[in-house]
Amino acid sequence: MKIQLDNTSTSQYEFKKNVLEMLRQPIEDGMVTISRAAQSLTYPASFMMVAAMNPCPCGYLGDPQHPCTCTPPMLQRYRSRLSGPLLDRIDLHVEVPRVAHKDLADPKDAEPSETIRARVEGARAVQRERLQDQGLHSNAQMGARHIRKFCALDEGGEKLLEAVTDRLGLSARTYTRILKVARTVADLAGSEAIEQAHLAEAIQYRSLDRRAF
Repeated sequence: MKIQLDNTSTSQYEFKKNVLEMLRQPIEDGMVTISRAAQSLTYPASFMMVAAMNPCPCGYLGDPQHPCTCTPPMLQRYRSRLSGPLLDRIDLHVEVPRVAHKDLADPKDAEPSETIRARVEGARAVQRERLQDQGLHSNAQMGARHIRKFCALDEGGEKLLEAVTDRLGLSARTYTRILKVARTVADLAGSEAIEQAHLAEAIQYRSLDRRAF
């Protein structure tokens, strides 16, 4: 579905900010409430959201081959459509740069999908076993008490997360999501403990938190 923002050619196929903000409740609660004059109805809405955006209106910000033609006010307007509370609810922010020709033409085979699938299924099996007594089946479902129990960090990890949280001014919601992602990274690596490398990788997946909106 495409929502027209205004009459300009550069944004006619972009979602309005208020439409994006409506995703906050379903992402957080796994439920959606529809209110009408006579009554309100709540429906289950547990889903995995995958979204994409350009780095700027022209699409070339940071591209080494094409100069960006956007002005600072244009960048500000474009990025402000994603509010801090909405970004807090998105687990992974991943930048996808241009792929060089040598990489596209590289004859070396990538890791097979079957291998990746087996690793993911193994990690999910570990999570189900760990969380079955809690009535949960995945790290994404963990609440605060589960995070305290299953996402303990060593001293180095605590200092790293404290430094990042203070420097970037991360919210409590972002803090807990980093820990849940770090737990998943550790599960994929077959590690019982969350090591600093796992935590650092989870932090790297918060690229939009490191930008000034």
